[in-house]
Amino acid sequence: MKRILIGATSSGCGKTTITSGIIKALSDRGMKIQPYKVGPDYIDTSYHKLAAGITSRNLDNFILDTQEIKNIFSKNSKDVDISVVEGVMGFYDGYQSDSDYCSTASMAKILDCPAILIIDGKGMASSAAAIVKGFKEFDKDVRLEGVIINNIGSDSHYNILKEAIEKNVEIKVLGRIPNVSEISLPSRHLGLVLGTEIEDAKEKVEKMAELVNKHIDIEKLLEIASDVSKLPEISTEKKHKTNVKLGLALDKAFNFYYEDSLDILRDLGVEIVKFSPLTDSSIPDCHGLYFGGGYPEIFASELSSNTSMIESIKKAYQANMPIYGECGGLMYLGESLVDLEGNEYKMAALLKGKSKMTKGLKRFGYSKGVLLEDTIIGTKGQEVKGHEFHHSTFETDLKPVYEMKKVRYDNKVDRWAGGYKSKNTFASYLHTHFCSDYNLAYKFCEKMEEYRDSNI
Repeated sequence: MKRILIGATSSGCGKTTITSGIIKALSDRGMKIQPYKVGPDYIDTSYHKLAAGITSRNLDNFILDTQEIKNIFSKNSKDVDISVVEGVMGFYDGYQSDSDYCSTASMAKILDCPAILIIDGKGMASSAAAIVKGFKEFDKDVRLEGVIINNIGSDSHYNILKEAIEKNVEIKVLGRIPNVSEISLPSRHLGLVLGTEIEDAKEKVEKMAELVNKHIDIEKLLEIASDVSKLPEISTEKKHKTNVKLGLALDKAFNFYYEDSLDILRDLGVEIVKFSPLTDSSIPDCHGLYFGGGYPEIFASELSSNTSMIESIKKAYQANMPIYGECGGLMYLGESLVDLEGNEYKMAALLKGKSKMTKGLKRFGYSKGVLLEDTIIGTKGQEVKGHEFHHSTFETDLKPVYEMKKVRYDNKVDRWAGGYKSKNTFASYLHTHFCSDYNLAYKFCEKMEEYRDSNI
């Protein structure tokens, strides 16, 4: 079970670009690659998929327990040639000031995975060795086995850095990536733009693979990736079996989903039917609807104009179909969406209230929600783990269903209200993962079964 983890000294060092290039370079050799992303990011995984042709999986220390992380990794890695894991933020950046929880380093230890460190070499010489030595010695239980230097324009500069690092640190420098503007990835308010949205995204990934093949010692990387223990697949018993259909909103407006979250539904017997609120005229034949996160604000006009789809959703709502929305899903299920210019667009109007875009982030990071009453995914008193990341607010007179909380760096707890329901519809800003608590999936299936049986 070959595996390698790609981390960096900080965000902005080129992790996603270089990781995608490595994945593509290995894939071009005829290898089957399984990509992973540490943390809750939905966007970086889209570039992994472009490079590997296989859906990338999220591994998150906060949302998933250690056993579930190992299970997801082992299950999806057992039939591939190598697994490539992209880290999150800086190598030791974890939850608040904890370097050993929710960090790239902690994931490397959970998976017993050798790691490669990316550093930005621009404007440095021997100082690069001090940085690498600090990362190498900070946690001796982490297997930091190699270095890739980014943003290096010449061979002479690279050789100075390489010699300084290898002379002072017991580590191998695997190569460099030159500063090439054609491979830079565009950003927007939620981070990078999705790979599926960029017209020349495949060309960027292919260009990156060319640079990797030219400047990186792939054979040494594969040697490092081979020096690993076997991780056993953990069998997890599912306590519920079903036979229902779930309509999954999937297009440019709604695309933030965890594949393993969907897999647990499939394992339970759910047939997932994909549809587009942007272009389809109605929802599919199904027993429930799931609207994930995404960018409804960018496609607000098109969503609002698709009145036949909205009427179809309203009809399902009136018939008490279970409908679940997360973040962008909440925004679409409200009455209207107001953009930064003050333009207001009518939405599905299942929940009374409107979402308003904001210039800055309103919520960002891991949080937990305690259900104040029963919903279609949980029961009163149940704690749901997840994360929030949004540039909007939802203004409503509806009674909140979640009591939200987040522990701050100073151990004080921020609390706020969130999550709203009406009939059999429930939506909130909280992005959840059904593998964090199988009961979330069981409850959702039960509600879809009730709807199915009442409409026979």
